[in-house]
Amino acid sequence: METSAIRIERDSLGEVAVPAAAYWGAQTQRAIENYPISGLRPHWGYVTAVVWIKRCAALSHGRTGRLDPDRVQAIVAACDEVLAGRWQDQFVVDPFQSGAGTSHHMNVNEVLANLANEAKGVSRGSYHPVHPNDHVNMGQSTNDVIPTAIRLSALSSLKVLDAEMAGLCDALRAQAVTYDHIIKVGRTHLQDALPIRFGQVFTAWASAMERSIRRVKREADDLLDIPLGGSAIGTGVNVESGWTQSVIEELSRITHLDLRAGEPILGTQSQADVAAFSGALRILAIELSRIASDLRLLAMGPCTGIHEVDLPAVQPGSSIMPGKVNPSIPEMVNQVCLQVIGLDSTIAAAAGQAQLELNVMMPLIAHDLLTLLGLLANAVRIFTSRCVVGLRPNAESCAFWVERSGALATALVPRFGYARSAQIAQQALAQGVTIRQWVHQEGLLTDAEASVILDLRRLTEPGVPCYPQEKLDGLAP
Repeated sequence: METSAIRIERDSLGEVAVPAAAYWGAQTQRAIENYPISGLRPHWGYVTAVVWIKRCAALSHGRTGRLDPDRVQAIVAACDEVLAGRWQDQFVVDPFQSGAGTSHHMNVNEVLANLANEAKGVSRGSYHPVHPNDHVNMGQSTNDVIPTAIRLSALSSLKVLDAEMAGLCDALRAQAVTYDHIIKVGRTHLQDALPIRFGQVFTAWASAMERSIRRVKREADDLLDIPLGGSAIGTGVNVESGWTQSVIEELSRITHLDLRAGEPILGTQSQADVAAFSGALRILAIELSRIASDLRLLAMGPCTGIHEVDLPAVQPGSSIMPGKVNPSIPEMVNQVCLQVIGLDSTIAAAAGQAQLELNVMMPLIAHDLLTLLGLLANAVRIFTSRCVVGLRPNAESCAFWVERSGALATALVPRFGYARSAQIAQQALAQGVTIRQWVHQEGLLTDAEASVILDLRRLTEPGVPCYPQEKLDGLAP
């Protein structure tokens, strides 16, 4: 945007030079000069949420008769331009700004006012007939608009994450069906354990993801309680009768959310609902990171490690070692999840910084929450499409390792008792043979008995793997 030409605007502190081409005004310009902190712009979903509020507020003021039809139409038309994706370069206040979000809020108010007036042939900065405070912000305060916008933008972003999570869960369950026949060795404490089927592994991962997103959505329900209509400290000063319910109904229609009137004083004081929602997203990230880490371990090697899974090769893995391929997508997922955990910690700390009637850390909460949601949605999408869908268990490696697990001696316990079975496992390990080979070599089981007791598929299911069953009756270890 050309900024060499300026216009002079005035606010309560005096004159401000604003770029002539800008649709923002004096308060936004002061924020630009005061907060050159991160170089970041507000999330578009956050801008959109504030514009939704402005649009619905104007319509509702029109219904109550407080705002005349010409101004209602002008504000709504300006909002529609922004909601159509225009003027994104006009929302410029750094997320690290004055407390509560007043600067971002006024950025939106000023842009909408100037768009509305320009459509009527009035020059930018004149703020007549539409004024950013008197008309665009009629009956509102930063202190009820911003917490409402946080909730609306978070709930809208959750829809995207929910869809990506559904895709991941579907992919995991599809892999569970496809590869249920492949049996691998389980591991506890990173040591050999009993067999498990890949179908069971993938099913457990899918269940973990499904439970995680359900937990997030349970916490999201409280975000439907919005404090809009509370005005400055939740008491509703300068809000006309009937407006709050009208604007909530209008917002519900435009957002497709079942919004409710929350406790407005609580809504300006507390960000606990947002912190709880963020905390549930942290748990989702912890579970997602665990799965990504497991895939990195299972793909280890391929020649000198476990190599029970082949991951899709998405890019060369080394600048010096030719042919090396790394688990790049799970590595990315791990990094995203660590970032999410850090963002959640910041949100929790910021939520605890409320004093008396207001939490002034809302700009930080808004930025970090929407960053967190966006990172998770993108990471889950890529994890699904570029890793989970294309991964393949390595049946040969799985068969090799599972037979070498000393934990197969667990199947011998009903026949020989724990102590003798432990001895068998130790002797097999010392001789460098499998449990199956040792019991055959020592004549401890017939081939028929060993084929049943050490049947790997049976060892992945409930039951006592002892053959024949009648020998259990009255048999002391």
